[in-house]
Order: sequence, then C-alpha cells, then structure tokens
Amino acid sequence: MTDTAAQGPAPDDDREVLTTRQGHPVADNQNQRTVGARGPATLENYHFLEKISHFDRERIPERVVHARGAVAYGHFEATGKLGDEPIERYTRAKLFSEAGKRTDLAIRFSTVIGGRDSSEAARDPRGFAVKFYTEDGNWDLVGNNLGVFFIRDAIKFPDVIHALKPDPVTFRQEPARIFDFMSQTPEATHMLVNLFSPRGIPANYRTMQGFGVNTYRVNADGETHLVKYHWMPTVGVASLTEADAAAIQANDLGHASKDLYDRIEAGEFPEWDLLVQIMSDEEHPELDFDPLDDTKVWPENDFPPQLVGRMTLTSNVAHHFAENEQIAFGTGVLVDGLEFSDDKMLVGRTFSYSDTQRYRVGPNYLQLPVNQPKAPVRTNQQGGPMMYGVDDAGANPHVNYEPSVTGGLREAQAASPDEIGSQITGRVTRARIPLTNDYQQAGERYQLMEEWEKDDLVANLVANIGEAVPEVQQRMVWHFLMADDELGGRVGEGLGISADAVRDLEPLPSQTLSDEEEKRQANLGANGPRDVTGLTMTHCVPDEHVVVGG
Repeated sequence: MTDTAAQGPAPDDDREVLTTRQGHPVADNQNQRTVGARGPATLENYHFLEKISHFDRERIPERVVHARGAVAYGHFEATGKLGDEPIERYTRAKLFSEAGKRTDLAIRFSTVIGGRDSSEAARDPRGFAVKFYTEDGNWDLVGNNLGVFFIRDAIKFPDVIHALKPDPVTFRQEPARIFDFMSQTPEATHMLVNLFSPRGIPANYRTMQGFGVNTYRVNADGETHLVKYHWMPTVGVASLTEADAAAIQANDLGHASKDLYDRIEAGEFPEWDLLVQIMSDEEHPELDFDPLDDTKVWPENDFPPQLVGRMTLTSNVAHHFAENEQIAFGTGVLVDGLEFSDDKMLVGRTFSYSDTQRYRVGPNYLQLPVNQPKAPVRTNQQGGPMMYGVDDAGANPHVNYEPSVTGGLREAQAASPDEIGSQITGRVTRARIPLTNDYQQAGERYQLMEEWEKDDLVANLVANIGEAVPEVQQRMVWHFLMADDELGGRVGEGLGISADAVRDLEPLPSQTLSDEEEKRQANLGANGPRDVTGLTMTHCVPDEHVVVGG
C-alpha cells in the first residue's frame, strides 16, 4: 500500500498547495504521525495539533439575542432634503448632506430569540441593523421590524429575554412563561399586539419594515430635534400566518436568508426608503404619550415620516463566519450631527451591545474588516487578544499617549457647542416615566389592522395564553379589554373568560392608572371600539398575506 505522502501530485494538477497556518506545505493530510502504521500518535505532530485545536475553537459564543441572521452589502443614497426642506437645517451629518451622495453599508437581518440554527419562520421580532461606513466613521442604526419594544427601561432587558427564551429546566420555549411575565408588564401590550399579528412573522427579509425603535437626536450647529427612523421596503410589506409559517418550516429553516441571497445573486437588488419623523427637542405636555418611550410610536398624521434617502443591497457576503458571525453593531456608534436622546432604553442598549461584542469577538473586534471604518482610524489603544493591526498613532511611534509636545495625536476641533438639548432638573431616583399610557396605542393598533390580521392575532393570542395558569389568562384578558373592547372580548371569548369575570381585578401594584384609564376600567368591556378616525400609525401600510399553507 502506498501512502498519500509518497504519491505526489498528478503531473497536470496546478492547484495551489495546502499549507499550515505557519505556511508549511502539507504533503499528507490523511494520516497522523504515529509510531508504526498501527502505533500511538506522536505528540510532536504539529500539523495535526494545529488542525484539531483550531477546529475545537471554530465557534465563538453565539449572540444571546439575534443569533441567527443574514448579512448583505449595499449603499445608501441621500436626497439631501428632509421632505421639501434642506436637511442641513436639521443635521450636519455628512451622509445626508447632498442629493445623490452615496455611502457604503452593511446590513444584518436577524431573528431575536432563537439560536443560530433556529427557524426563520418562527414568531419573533426581527433585527434590522445597518452599519453605514461614512466619511466621518461608522454609524450603526440598530432596530427591529415592529417599531416598538416590550419594555421601556433597560434594567428589565434580561428579564424579558429570559421569559422569551427556553425554560432553563426543560429547554423549551413555553408560552406559559412568556405570558406570566407579560401579564405583569402592561407596557408590553402594544408590542404583543404587533408580535402576535402576522407582522410577527415577515414573509421574508425583503418585505419587512425596519425601525430605529428608540428616539434619537439630530444636531445642526447646536440646535437639536428628536427623531425616529423608519425603513420602508419599496416592494411593499408581506407577512405570514401561523399556518403559512408552519408549512415553510416543515421544509426549510432558513428560507429568508436563502431568499435574500438568491435575489441579490440574480441582480434583483432589494431596496428600502429611509423616512424620519421630526419633533422639537423639548418636553411635550400636549401629547398623550412620552416621545422617549420605546413602547410607543409617534402618530404619523401629527409627525409625518419624510424621505431622506434610499438603501439598495447589491452584494452578498464572501464568508458567513467572517462577515456575519463577527459583524458587530452598537447603538452608541454615531457620527457628527447625530446624537443620543434621554431614552432610558437607548442608554442601556448602548452599553450592552458593545459590551457583548467585546465578550463574543474580543476587545479588538473593531479591527476586523467587516467592522472597521473606511474613514482613517488613529488611536492610542493597543494590545489585547487578537490584535489584528496597529492603529495609526501619528508621526512619532514612541508616543502612545495624549497630550504630548513631541508628536503623537491631537484633539479635533469641536464641530459645535458641547451643550445640547433641553435643560434637565431633577433628583436622583428610581422611578418609571410619569406618562405610561400603556393601552391606548395597543387598542388603536388593533383597530387599524386588516381583518385577516385581526383574526390571526386573536387566534394566536388565544392559543398561547391558553397554556398559562388561570390567573395569567384572566390578567391578559383584563389588559386587552383595557386596550380595546373588541380585542379583549374576542380573546376572552376564545379563553372562556368574560369581561364580568375580570371586572373586579385591581390594577397591578406597579400600575398607576390615569383618569382616562380609570374610566375604562370602571366600564370594562363596554367602552366601545377605539376611535381611530383620521389616525395614521406606524405599520399602517398594506400587508400582503403570502399564503403557503393548504
């Protein structure tokens, strides 16, 4: 018998030669070094040890949330305007400044709760994260497809994710656990109405909306405005029912990633318009919601979304791990002209997202090509595991600190006054926002749904809440009756719980009802439908039902 090492390559084989990571040519990739053909392996078998030890480390910790996702590349083209006005009135961010100005970008679509190999047809919020490689450095706009979130304070983020994740004992996602938490979290009512409707299962990534969710600021030479970001697919919105999703999942766990990849490869480039809502940067006592509350949307008839540009996706990744697993986003990644707001959830996300990347990928994750800015990078940061390169530290390589009179780097000229936004006065405290209004927008959203969306929402809520204990079922019916009589009545009917059965429930100890909410509670089940005359809310766009089931 002749071993591979003795055979040599065929005379006409002109392929490149396999090497180790040290650059050593590999003559035999079939057999370890052993003492005799049947003998024990030798410890000095470097090729084998390098190969197997790297294999043992091929995976990094998967994301706790957004583990499954798909990445693509493209560009953003600005209009140079906010609606009909020059955009420079609102922000000096250069990527928006000129009509036709293009900025390269990467986008990652994802599911939130499932693991890396989970189904893309599951009912789950979808991540919608865009990394703009601007001339002033990276800007990450990190949101979801539903426009709101379950909670308004980041201290509850581990709790809501634990409730949505599999049971720590059975490792099954249990609706009883989910609604146990949600029943005690009235601010989640709006998100639940969206999530358990067909919008909770987009037909694919190309036909779903994206939202920044949090409220941000934009800055034009010290004058600031509050802003909400919206992505609208140019082909329209399309969603699935539970039955449609089950039919897809029976044959394919990754249908959305495949659809995105195939369309881009075929030259059918997906597009989204970026629209923004603008509000003056001050307190707004005239509103019936807090504009910094991420469980709320801004009514579009009062704050119309205005076009600022279009995103087009034109290429796929060359390597899934390098560009999908290792791409890293953070809500704190902003460029000049874009600012944080005082949104409590935004502050918490800003720490958590970047902290996650330092744990998952390593402290030098920003040196990886997919994360690296296309703008010049000059820092005094150095060392750390897997340092991929040396940042430009200026003309004198001996100076890795600042300030210095012997070289090194200097500070930039500030683009505007450092003091921005409204003046805040208050004592340090632990308190929820005063204006919660947890039910109004949830009820209005239900009344603005298409009939097939309403029917699917009710069926999904009944099926899932029905697995919870009676106390949870009753409280959820109470919440939905507080939101809208029709919604609460239909869910209650499906569960066999009438309005009379929950009428005497007191508000949760954590709740303080407004005068309007106390009136609704006193007349529970007999308030009539929410009046949505003339109201336009986020998501009030046609939703195509993609029928897959029989």
